[in-house]
Amino acid sequence: MSTTLVAVADTPFPTLDPAKKALARVNGELKLASEPTPQAILEVAADADALLVTYGKITADVIAGMKNCKVIGRFGIGIDNIDIPAATKAGITVTYAPVYCLDEVSDHAMALLLSLARKIPYSNKLVSEGRWEMPAVVPIARFRGRTMGLVGIGNIPQQIVPKAQAFGMKVIAADPYAPDEVFKRLNVEKVELDDLLARSDYISVHAPLTPETENMFSTEAFKKMKSSALLINTARGPLVDVDALAKALDAGEIAGAALDVLPSEPPTADNPVVGRDDVIITPHTGFYSEDALLDLQTTVATDVAAVLAGEAPKYPVKPRT
Repeated sequence: MSTTLVAVADTPFPTLDPAKKALARVNGELKLASEPTPQAILEVAADADALLVTYGKITADVIAGMKNCKVIGRFGIGIDNIDIPAATKAGITVTYAPVYCLDEVSDHAMALLLSLARKIPYSNKLVSEGRWEMPAVVPIARFRGRTMGLVGIGNIPQQIVPKAQAFGMKVIAADPYAPDEVFKRLNVEKVELDDLLARSDYISVHAPLTPETENMFSTEAFKKMKSSALLINTARGPLVDVDALAKALDAGEIAGAALDVLPSEPPTADNPVVGRDDVIITPHTGFYSEDALLDLQTTVATDVAAVLAGEAPKYPVKPRT
C-alpha cells in the first residue's frame, strides 16, 4: 500500500501515537509543521491528503494552498479556527470530536463554580499569608435553592445539569436552537437570555464562538446580572469581554468569575482579570484527562481515515448556510 501523507498543523499532545494507530489502516504518515503559521503549515500540507489541526488557523489561503487535501480533522469540539465555507467550496470534508470531553469540561465547570462560590483559592491564599480569618472570606451562600443559568444546552451543559441539581440548584437555560424535548427531559426551564441574566445566581457559558456571540458577555450583559452573580466560562475565551468584566467587578455589578479560557492565550501582561482575588483562571485545562486525549485523537483520526478510505465519517462538520 502506498503511503498517505497526513499533515499536522500543530499539536499540544505529548505523543500522536493514538492518531497514528487509527490512521494505520490507510498507511498514514504524519508530518508535523515546524510552527502553526500559514507558511509552515503549507510546507507540510501543500501535497498532503489530509490535515490534522488543534489550535492553528486554517484560513481560506491555507485551504487554497492544499492541492490534494480531502479531509481536515480538528482535534476539539469547536471549529471556529477553520474556514468552513472555504473548505466546503474546495470539496474538503471537515471532521471534529463533539463528544470527547463531556465529563471533563462539565466537571471542570462545576469545580470552578464550587471553588469560586466557596472562595477556596482566596481562603488558601490568606492562610498561606498567615491569616486565619473567617470574616475575611464572608459572605458565602448556600448552593441549595440557588439558580444555575446555562447559556447553551448542548452536550457539555447537559452533563452539568444533574451535577448542579445534585447540589439542590434550580437549573434554567437559554438556547434558541435546542428542542423543547431536551429541556423537558432534563427538568430545565427554558428562558430567554435576558431572563437568565436577571435570575441566575451562577451563569455557566457554553455557547459556540460566532460573530453573533463574540463578547456576548460585556458591559450590557453584566449590568443585567445580579450583583451577587458568579460567571463561569469553559467554552471560548472571546465570549467574555475581559475589560468589561474587570470594570463590572470593580463596580460591584457582579461578584466574581472563573475562566478556563481567555480571548488571548496565554494572557497578555495587561490582562485586567489576571491576579484578582475575585477571579479564578485555569490555563485552558477543562478538556484535559488522559482518557479524554485518547478519545480525542482516536475519534478524529478514525474519521480522517474513514474519509481517506472513501467512507462516511461519524462526526462531519455540517457546512454553514
